Amino acid sequence: MFKKVFLHALLSACLAAIAALLYQRIYFFATETDFSSVLSTGKLIALSILTSTGAALLNHILNRIFKKRGEMVFNFLFSIISFMGVMVPISISLPLAVHSPELFPGLGVPMVFFPAMAWYTVNPLFVKKT
Repeated sequence: MFKKVFLHALLSACLAAIAALLYQRIYFFATETDFSSVLSTGKLIALSILTSTGAALLNHILNRIFKKRGEMVFNFLFSIISFMGVMVPISISLPLAVHSPELFPGLGVPMVFFPAMAWYTVNPLFVKKT
């Protein structure tokens, strides 16, 4: 069971990190504003791994507690947490050296949803058939 949870977290973290890195590059070329001092490649990968690992542990715990309804409870909570996470890039205080700080929410807000989208994308590979 732990192997399945770990693989799900790893695969969704990889997918979320790739999506975040691609979006960061696209956003840079679209706006010509570099936020790599605030949100570096390492931080993007670490946040993807941390979020996916936390989601996997939460999913595992909820499936043990709620048995058949655990997946539904997890999906609801993960979506709510993702929407609440939108407040982080909106309310973050950037260093004064950052050029065009008003454009940062345009980069950060979509990235908040990448772990959830990656989780839901790879989820059918890990759900057992009934």
